[in-house]
Amino acid sequence: MTTRSKVLVIVTSIGEYEKVGYRTGLWLGELTHFWDVAEEAGLELTIASIAGGRVPIDPESLSHDFLGDLGTGNRYADRDFMNLLDKTMSVAEVDAADFDAIYLTGGHGVMFDFPQSRTLAELIAQFYEAGKIVSAVCHGPTGLLNAKIGDDEYLVKDRSVTGFTWKEEELAQRGDAVPFSLEDELRSRGARFTLAPNPFDPFVVEDGHLITGQNPSSARKVGEAVIRQLG
Repeated sequence: MTTRSKVLVIVTSIGEYEKVGYRTGLWLGELTHFWDVAEEAGLELTIASIAGGRVPIDPESLSHDFLGDLGTGNRYADRDFMNLLDKTMSVAEVDAADFDAIYLTGGHGVMFDFPQSRTLAELIAQFYEAGKIVSAVCHGPTGLLNAKIGDDEYLVKDRSVTGFTWKEEELAQRGDAVPFSLEDELRSRGARFTLAPNPFDPFVVEDGHLITGQNPSSARKVGEAVIRQLG
């Protein structure tokens, strides 16, 4: 009997911005698009959030999808699937040894809890140093910002990555609401940041077993890259 590869999916626990009244949370399509291709490929997926418990969903993600529906509406109507977001385990409960890959979803909520979580940073480092796949999409790479490997060196240093660009942030009218520019912070840690020719185009960068996607429309392609590397 073939053992199925296991993927740990990380989501935010934050449901609102700190400076403005907008509600935020997980961008649902960044979970569902990845989940659809991974599940079809036979991967086993487990969701964990920073704090554990119920996961907030960005309300805009329920009506706005950069690539059309692509099945997100079907997942939102699926009671069993949505129940997975009611009682998630926390990152503190996770053992990296139980998984073959990690995937960091986005949504603006992650900007307020992914970088602040030392537990998440250490978990990501454990995956990477064990030669396991580390993947992220859109704002998900905020989780990579404080992950360090080797002699206290940033994981992203001298590695090719992408993520939600400042241009996309401005087009999404969130430049004044976010606490920092993900693009700038990745560059400041020595990452080789690359981006698609046009904002919101699907774009994925692979640097060894580090896989990053630029925006919500890239989640499916990140999933396909993870599947390909898992073999």
